[in-house]
Amino acid sequence: MRTEFRIRAARSLGRPRARGNIRRAMDGLIRKRIGAFPDTGELERLRDQGQAIRDHALNNLPELLEQLERQCAANGIHVHWAEDADEANASILAIIRRHNGHAVLKGKSMVSEEIGLNGFLAEHAIEPIETDLGELIIQLAQEHPSHIVAPAVHKDRREVAELFAQHFPDEPHGEDIEHLTALARRVMRARFRDTRIGLSGVNFAVAETGTLCLVENEGNGRMSTTAPDVHIAITGIEKVIARLEHLPPLLTLLIRSATGQPITTYVNMISGPRKPQELDGPREVHLVLLDNGRSRIHADPELRATLRCIRCGACMNHCPVYTRIGGHGYGTVYPGPIGAILEPQLQGLERQGELAQASTLCGACGDVCPVRIPIPQLLNRLRSEHARQKAAPGGSGAFVERAIWRTWASIHANPGRYRRGLWLVMRLRGLLGRWMGPWTRTRAAVRIAPRSLHELARQEGFHGD
Repeated sequence: MRTEFRIRAARSLGRPRARGNIRRAMDGLIRKRIGAFPDTGELERLRDQGQAIRDHALNNLPELLEQLERQCAANGIHVHWAEDADEANASILAIIRRHNGHAVLKGKSMVSEEIGLNGFLAEHAIEPIETDLGELIIQLAQEHPSHIVAPAVHKDRREVAELFAQHFPDEPHGEDIEHLTALARRVMRARFRDTRIGLSGVNFAVAETGTLCLVENEGNGRMSTTAPDVHIAITGIEKVIARLEHLPPLLTLLIRSATGQPITTYVNMISGPRKPQELDGPREVHLVLLDNGRSRIHADPELRATLRCIRCGACMNHCPVYTRIGGHGYGTVYPGPIGAILEPQLQGLERQGELAQASTLCGACGDVCPVRIPIPQLLNRLRSEHARQKAAPGGSGAFVERAIWRTWASIHANPGRYRRGLWLVMRLRGLLGRWMGPWTRTRAAVRIAPRSLHELARQEGFHGD
């Protein structure tokens, strides 16, 4: 039976243009990352440091979250706790309605994708305005992000030019990248000026100082957080770190791993709303802290490593599966290797357990992860749990799998039965290639030899057991 994931993957494999765009982009990002870390010894020391910082934060998560809330409150930031997507969306909607808002400027935020914020706002007559160039392209195309760092990586400049021509017919058109970027800036300028509520993600939240750190390249994030009167920041609870001094090594790892840059164009440090003597900045700042299953992941000592992720995207840049099917093939907010371990935990193995199979287990994702998440080991853990769940009484595939293994055990436990079965398989070898089901979906059919090893040995004069 073809599952939803296999159907999506097959559909993605049938889009050569998108596959070519992704392949070229991933090759470029791999080269840039190599160039960004010329000293492998320094890289390994940085990875050790990054892992230690993230593990320290996760091992002290409850205390650090409480400290973050206290410091944010002292800085004038309103903190909202959200158990799930519904609570997060309700909190954001309440803030918007309190200020009579009809539109929201959105900086890039994967967590807003996770909670389905755009659709929720649209249902309540509030316009979500994506300001990140990649997210704007995706919004105009009515698609979901294909990558956590480069949402529109599957599209080339000609496709973007066609999209802009369709949606902005009064603007001059061209396929040059600088022209397309300038066009987007012109279109967005009026929205920045007129929209009074902005929303952003958070890369790291510093408990010691109540500081929200946001990194970006385009400046749209800064416009979404400082130009509007109200700034709403949303992040998962795992993004907290203990001290401000922990930020530089994480930024070094994040930015070089994600885009190969030594530093992004903008590193925003937000510690509160506009002070009475200041001339700009938001008059209100709100922080929404989302759980949405993270506490459950945190409770497992092994799976907790998943929450170290700093959303650099390096694992998917190097993943042979992601490179071939792209983010849309996964059908989830978080694609690639990190999505293959995170989504089954957030949504449950029943819904997304098959994603753990979306890997060759080549180990590239674990080798490049800047905070040393053991992705291959966690994939194996989730695969095992998913298989046990399916084999449990009442689980899908339980009867068939039990019958197969019982038959296998019965044959191999009896020499006479094994020889007769082997004789039959060799005589029917011409039919087996058409009958091997799941194995031949992704592999060449096994070629059965016409004679067994014992027969060949006897032919050569060996007659031992």
